[in-house]
Amino acid sequence: MPGMVHTEIIQRTLRVPLPAAEPGDGTAAVRRLDAALLSLGFALTADLRAHLEGLAPDAVLRTADPLLAAVRGLVGADAEHNVYFADFPRNVPDTVEFWLECLVAAVTDPAHRDAVVLGPDGLDLLSLPSYGRLRHTYAELAAVRDAFVAGAKDRWTLLHRGGTPEEEARLLYTDLAGSTVPLSDADRDLLGRLAAQCPDHEPSAIPVRENRAVVNAARVLAGRPPVLDTVTDVLRLAQALSDGDPTLVAPARLRSFTRRERRLLLTALDGIVAADPGKLADVGRRVQGWKRLGEGLHPHEYPALGHARDVFAVARGDKRVRTLAARVEAAFGSGDVAAAVHLLAGAPGTLVRSLDRIIVAGGSAVTDLLVERLNAVGHRVSGRVLASAREQLANRSLPGSVRLFANETARGWTVPDTRPPLPEADTAAVTAALDALIADRLPDVDLLLVDPAVRDVAVPRSGRGAGKGTGVLPRGSVTAVEGERLRFFVHWVEGPDTTTDLDLSVMLLGEDFGPLGQVSWTNLKDTGAVHSGDLVEAPAPGGATEMIDLELAALDPGVRYVVPQVLVYSGDRFTFLPEAFFGYMSLDTAQEGMPFEPRTVRVRSDLEGESRVLVPLAFAKGEDGTWSARWMHLFLAADEQFNRVEETGVPGNLLARGVLSRRYLTVGDLVGMMAERGVRVREAGPLTEEEAEGLATGGLRVGYLGTELPEGLPDGVRAITLPTLASLLPDTGPEPGPAS
Repeated sequence: MPGMVHTEIIQRTLRVPLPAAEPGDGTAAVRRLDAALLSLGFALTADLRAHLEGLAPDAVLRTADPLLAAVRGLVGADAEHNVYFADFPRNVPDTVEFWLECLVAAVTDPAHRDAVVLGPDGLDLLSLPSYGRLRHTYAELAAVRDAFVAGAKDRWTLLHRGGTPEEEARLLYTDLAGSTVPLSDADRDLLGRLAAQCPDHEPSAIPVRENRAVVNAARVLAGRPPVLDTVTDVLRLAQALSDGDPTLVAPARLRSFTRRERRLLLTALDGIVAADPGKLADVGRRVQGWKRLGEGLHPHEYPALGHARDVFAVARGDKRVRTLAARVEAAFGSGDVAAAVHLLAGAPGTLVRSLDRIIVAGGSAVTDLLVERLNAVGHRVSGRVLASAREQLANRSLPGSVRLFANETARGWTVPDTRPPLPEADTAAVTAALDALIADRLPDVDLLLVDPAVRDVAVPRSGRGAGKGTGVLPRGSVTAVEGERLRFFVHWVEGPDTTTDLDLSVMLLGEDFGPLGQVSWTNLKDTGAVHSGDLVEAPAPGGATEMIDLELAALDPGVRYVVPQVLVYSGDRFTFLPEAFFGYMSLDTAQEGMPFEPRTVRVRSDLEGESRVLVPLAFAKGEDGTWSARWMHLFLAADEQFNRVEETGVPGNLLARGVLSRRYLTVGDLVGMMAERGVRVREAGPLTEEEAEGLATGGLRVGYLGTELPEGLPDGVRAITLPTLASLLPDTGPEPGPAS
């Protein structure tokens, strides 16, 4: 198995692939591995430890090296986090005093005074040789730090015994291919590599079209036929074969296809349109993409494939097709909402996405028809669309709410919600129909064991915008903050040809989300909050790290929300950096140690995306004084350079308000639906003797739902954890029974 895939299997599943190895006594080697893992906040399960102890010491070491590398990368401990101020968070100077100190040092040094730039816009800090560049080595930093004091609240993550590398690769391939939500860029790339590595393994289902395109590309390159049933599938495949974007958000420069590939793509198009000419209506949604593809496929060279040529005729405007959207708009325009509902029933996903409009336009006159159509065709709608619609209706009655939008690249924005209110009775009837459709496809178990931490996790609807790492949750998810201090960190390594300056900033907001202060390179300290110092370059291999430490009890009493931002001040965007990640640690006051302590890391998330300003999450203080974090995964509109929190703070605050005031559909809501359906739900813990006997005999179907897989879960329990959480709500549901 290639090393990178081996690493990603461990990082994504917390399962350790175990190749065949010679037996022996590996006890001593495992003890050393244990000590190294514990320093990083990880531990072996008893099953994995027992297996490793039965191997020869050399075999343990061959497993230990990639394992330690994987978990170091998972929490960000693979980098030496050297900060500008060695005593951080202590003895950080006032911002202006620090700038003056750098200026005095420069002008009193004959070697540098001529380089100081004082222009009409003021002092150029980058012209000061001591500004923004490390003044000590990592070893010198470590020498002046107090020892770390371990705490009971430190993070402990269990590592489980896996199968052979080949088995684990196939399992992960099946999970990624079968995901019911779009994958992140990193996971989609991993899916492509696994598809190429497992050519003889066929996933039973690939619900998401862009994921299917990635697998189809691997099939074509391996000389096997792709699975295609819409014309857009062919366009996605062409993009994937060109190493482009199968989501079709960013147009690719299509490569030159071989004659075999051109015939394959055109033959697929011909067969799809021949079987259902109505699918030509989809061409109009991506006219430019089809025109570019036509230039590369030369359809005129294949006169026998007339249906395929029709696709490009529609794209050029030489052939007109009346689309469903046009007929639906005509029905709405004439006031015949019932006719629009009947038309939309032929496209169930569009019907569900149009519920708000239908309820507003039709009112009580169409409610019964709408519920009837939902009951008849809703089983064909993807789970994430049902969840989104259910959440949308739940937020329509919130007073003073704002509308939160996020496009396919996770750029977010808000607008005031000026829509007319929905009729309560009609909304309740439609909501009940959606709840029934969702409940019908939830796991069919008799007993559900639930980790309380998973209840406030939002039902996942997309992995876009979310980087891989540890503790990363879907947008809208809430987690409790433990500890007395939060310490945010951003680490990056710039490319060889561009100097890149990332900046970590924090907005401090009041009850009404109004600004009460900020901490950034322009303001190193605020009440209870301290910046580690601005670094303006991050050369390989060490890179650069910036941190902000918040002593929660010492913050201004008026602060109710804390919103961190990661900004590209200059240089490459996140996606082009060799390495970049954000995260936070949770510490108690007595825990000193190094600026970065792996065991205290609660979140570490890769920085991905084309944008230049990220709002990863927001923190809120409850009425009882406790703090919680809510995931955002949203980018802001940004300038090409010189982004500062002074300019991005207001839109970032509005995004935080939109996310924090929104009612998200959570795993806890789904658990409640299961309980109403008769499933016995209790907090996760050991099975009773009666439950264990029922599980063993097949008389009791048991499920487990949690953030991580616990140790000692009995065989036969269906476990759903964060990596597979999307499977909780399958893509399709059961066929409706006959009407009574």
